[in-house]
Amino acid sequence: MTTPIMQSPLAITDLVDWGIIPTMIEGQSHTSGKLLHKGPEGRSECGLWVCTPGKWHCHVTRDEFCHFLEGRCTYVHESGEVIEIEPDTAAFFPQDWRGVCTVHETIKKVYMIR
Repeated sequence: MTTPIMQSPLAITDLVDWGIIPTMIEGQSHTSGKLLHKGPEGRSECGLWVCTPGKWHCHVTRDEFCHFLEGRCTYVHESGEVIEIEPDTAAFFPQDWRGVCTVHETIKKVYMIR
């Protein structure tokens, strides 16, 4: 078995179209990405994710670790907590995290969902 690796994720351009965020509030955030690995029965995955500007309802259905490589966005938890994301920010969103995400500048992140 080979170890999946992704070198220079900022330079990757051969992305797969993953469509429009289905819970849009304003605008039309379009997503794309590249899967690095998907675990048995699809229970875990990691890869690269890109999202264009817009505002949408966010519900994290499984634990997710993210390292944001570029762009800017703001997450506002339903409790009112505000999380400002800028390049080189790492964040962990626990399962059932709910709030609103506003992407100000197209974001690119590497992620791991479990």
